[in-house]
Amino acid sequence: MKTPWIGTSWKMNKTRAEARAFAEALKASAFAMTEKAQPFVIPPFPYIAEVADLLAGTRVKVGAQNMHWADHGAWTGEVSPLMVKDCGARIVELGHSERRSHFGETDETVARKVAAAVRHGLTPLVCIGDTLSEHQAGATADVLARQTRYALRDVDKDARQKVIIAYEPVWSIGEGGIPADPEFANGQHRRLKAVTAEIAGAPLKVLYGGSVNPQNCCELAAMSDIDGLFIGRSAWDPAGFIGIIDAVTRSLGEKS
Repeated sequence: MKTPWIGTSWKMNKTRAEARAFAEALKASAFAMTEKAQPFVIPPFPYIAEVADLLAGTRVKVGAQNMHWADHGAWTGEVSPLMVKDCGARIVELGHSERRSHFGETDETVARKVAAAVRHGLTPLVCIGDTLSEHQAGATADVLARQTRYALRDVDKDARQKVIIAYEPVWSIGEGGIPADPEFANGQHRRLKAVTAEIAGAPLKVLYGGSVNPQNCCELAAMSDIDGLFIGRSAWDPAGFIGIIDAVTRSLGEKS
């Protein structure tokens, strides 16, 4: 039976009280200490330390939604890997399509950030994805391979196993996104595992994110090459997040 990574990024949502309530509900659930999955939550920067403190002692990993590649310096408005780690985060989400499209993130800056995260003992969760036009042109596999190779470029080969990839089709994420067919997603994951095996010596974990919801989560998680789920709005309510973890782990248990 696989042990899927199941997590959510809150993006720019929640007040401090709502973040606290979510963490408290998750801590009180049966899944705070589960061995059947690896839960993780990625709050906005102002709440990382508080959420990490509340979830200390559980198996839930806490992450940050971005970071700079430098340890310190004249980078107004940025957050360094040292700061992320000091707040209690152990994962850092990098290269999300919203960062790429709205804030000038490039394959080059993602590569620098991934290397910095690994250097500081953080787990980079690298988001890659194809746009609708790339998908319709049949270029998905080439786009994902390019983004993955770039992301791992500056990491020593013996440290590349510390990186996790999240395939998030740009046409599938967000409100109004189109869920990817599970077989299509699995095929892309299979290709990504071959690419990462070539680069890192063994395949990396590849999570799927893109309109994951209670209706499709079990089918996606059951796919042979999907190592977990990175969930959006369906997991922003603690009951929704806990419900998906419960459904997925039960479904996988029945299939094992």
